[in-house]
Amino acid sequence: MAQTNDFFPAIGSLAVKADGTDIVKRTPETTDTQVDEVEDKVVQEIQSLCMSCREQGVTRLLLTSIPYFREVIVMSFRCEHCGATNNEIQSAGTIQTEGTLYTARILARSDLDRQIVRSPSCEVVIPELELTLPPTSRGQLTTVEGLIRDVYSDLSMDQPLRRIQDPEGYNTIQALIDKLTAILGDKVDEADAEKLGEAVESANKDAPLPAFTLKLDDPAGNSWIEFIGSMADPKWNMRQYRRTLNQNVALGLVSADDAAAATGATHAVKEGDAITTDAITDDEVFVFQGHCSSCGHPLDTMMKKVNIPYFKDILIMSTNCDRCGYRDNEVKSGSAISEQGKKITLKVEDREDLSRDILKSETAGLSIPEIDLVLQHGTLGGRFTTLEGILNQVYEELSDKVFAQGDASTATDKNDFVKSAERPFTVILDDPLANSYMQNLYAPDPDPNMTIELYDRTWQQNEELGLNDIKVEGYEAPEKDEAKPEAKTEAANSEAAKPEAEDSAVI
Repeated sequence: MAQTNDFFPAIGSLAVKADGTDIVKRTPETTDTQVDEVEDKVVQEIQSLCMSCREQGVTRLLLTSIPYFREVIVMSFRCEHCGATNNEIQSAGTIQTEGTLYTARILARSDLDRQIVRSPSCEVVIPELELTLPPTSRGQLTTVEGLIRDVYSDLSMDQPLRRIQDPEGYNTIQALIDKLTAILGDKVDEADAEKLGEAVESANKDAPLPAFTLKLDDPAGNSWIEFIGSMADPKWNMRQYRRTLNQNVALGLVSADDAAAATGATHAVKEGDAITTDAITDDEVFVFQGHCSSCGHPLDTMMKKVNIPYFKDILIMSTNCDRCGYRDNEVKSGSAISEQGKKITLKVEDREDLSRDILKSETAGLSIPEIDLVLQHGTLGGRFTTLEGILNQVYEELSDKVFAQGDASTATDKNDFVKSAERPFTVILDDPLANSYMQNLYAPDPDPNMTIELYDRTWQQNEELGLNDIKVEGYEAPEKDEAKPEAKTEAANSEAAKPEAEDSAVI
């Protein structure tokens, strides 16, 4: 970690070091003393060929680490002869074992200042605008506002010509440009308005921002969007997922020929295997053939059923790849869906509590209020380990992003007391499907340090879990169109009113 910090210091420390420092250019005549001085500088400069005028320009390289993210290389090129410039960012790390999907809700103009790291393999989606930006050939370090401005500039570039050649396309793109203008809150330039033949409209920076959702989907796992405050930001969410075989091919991890061969082998196994309906016993170990989510090569996944005392049956799945060394263990529930959710609260007082067995399902969320740690539902997948084991895993997963690097790090890590239980803290395990478990040291008697709360799931939770559309009874019979209760009541009232109307007519 120390060696990594020497090569990739925090961006905040670089900003302080760069204050009042003049950048020394590297030339072939540079002496050894000057080389040492240059190496102590913040930015490294390299003479590069300008692709516009074929003269020599300067490329500046900045090796830094972004807080709550990872190490990156920021490159900036400028040619003094023709004024050509180019900025690019590249990840200094390797392709991650899983892809990442970041989602941020942009509800106020302050959210436009969130920083974005977009790798070349990242796809940007704004559902409200029906806008999708495919992967590019270079990375980008910008903000949400900067990303919107780039899209606005690219779309507005050929609008005058498009208005004449393709009026239908012009109207479609102009509608999108108008939505982007409302988001940016800029005033329409008079010269541009005259070119487009439109009336000049003034925009107010204080006008309400049209809310929208920004999604960064990166199979390589090297993109990032800033959260405000802590990872418990309600407008921010991160989800990790396993890459598909096609995504591994696109990233260059697997060749197209190997992918075709692996797909053919999988189909052969599916066709040759016989389907059995025998009950699964606790002593049986099942083997399933699949593909490695990291390198895409064939591997075997082993599954075994385990019974947890005072809880329920679970399925433990283990995956090991001999090609790249990827390993993963997951836990699935082996029982029916519970009618209520479960919230387990444990007050950890000493190291003995760290040895408790814990089952965190793939739908459970974990939080520790004392250190403002909140893991969204589904983070880290399903795990069956001890409390100490899952805390170490959380620390290892987040150490490069939160605890050990960046401007947020301190000389004394305030989070170490959680792993060693030096001071009491609280662990909250919330599972809407009630498939999570924490060992009761006093079983079958109640545990004085642990509280279990059952609650009814909300409609939104059932919708996210796909339970609202599940029909387990009478699903084979066709649905009958039944009138609403209100309609039946109105029809009954109208029928009841008919005799009275007839009597009145006779009188």
